[in-house]
Amino acid sequence: MAHNRSYTTAQWQQKLHEIIFEADTPAGKLFDVILIISIILSVITVLFDSVRAVDERYGNILLVVEWFFTLLFTIEYAFRLMCVRHPTKYMISFFGIIDLLAIIPTYLSIILPGSQFLIVIRVLRILRVFRVFKLVQYLGEANLLLKALRASRRKIMVFLFVVLNMVIIFGSLMYVIEGEQNGFTSIPRSIYWAIVTLTTVGYGDISPQTNIGQILASMIMIVGYAIIAVPTGIVTVELSKATGHKISTQACPACSTEGHDSDATYCKFCGSKL
Repeated sequence: MAHNRSYTTAQWQQKLHEIIFEADTPAGKLFDVILIISIILSVITVLFDSVRAVDERYGNILLVVEWFFTLLFTIEYAFRLMCVRHPTKYMISFFGIIDLLAIIPTYLSIILPGSQFLIVIRVLRILRVFRVFKLVQYLGEANLLLKALRASRRKIMVFLFVVLNMVIIFGSLMYVIEGEQNGFTSIPRSIYWAIVTLTTVGYGDISPQTNIGQILASMIMIVGYAIIAVPTGIVTVELSKATGHKISTQACPACSTEGHDSDATYCKFCGSKL
């Protein structure tokens, strides 16, 4: 009898896991669509609640709506913990932390008025849209891009180190050339100008006034255009080397991690059977 009960419980947890964490079944897709609509509506509620005129007129209604969504997300979070094998691993995962942060602000608002506006963090949960529509090809491309970024991280770090040295040198030179009388009151402020100029942002709050300063600024601008292409080229080369694999929307029932190959039998992160 106990064996049958545990077997039934295991079946129930597996079914609940498929609905909540998968997008392969109609029930799972429907659950995620409802979840995303709820997230959007809850964020809109908080945004309207921050408008004084709306809050004065519909404040009580918005408060009820917000507590409704908070209780809804609390139940959903509890269900997620119930259907995974290792709840602690899910709690410290990316989506686990986001899910928790989505419900904490409303409860904190009881003690700390105004903290409910932090609920806009719920919008991050819309990242689940990649699972909702089962855009396997986009998940595959996202995985390919991530792989390329990881492969090129050292080259990009070296590139950023070179850029950092350049802005320090250019900023120091501009401080010497222009001086405090032209707005370059310190080397850090001059470095700020060099960063703004090198990245071609150009706020215009500080600008060189002397001929030599303007020549140096022109050189920095030209170098800035050339520098923009460097990280793009690094990542492009790594993208051409990377090989993509089909990615499924299946989440590991043990650690809740996604991004497995479509033909995977075991989780590549924790080794549990999928």
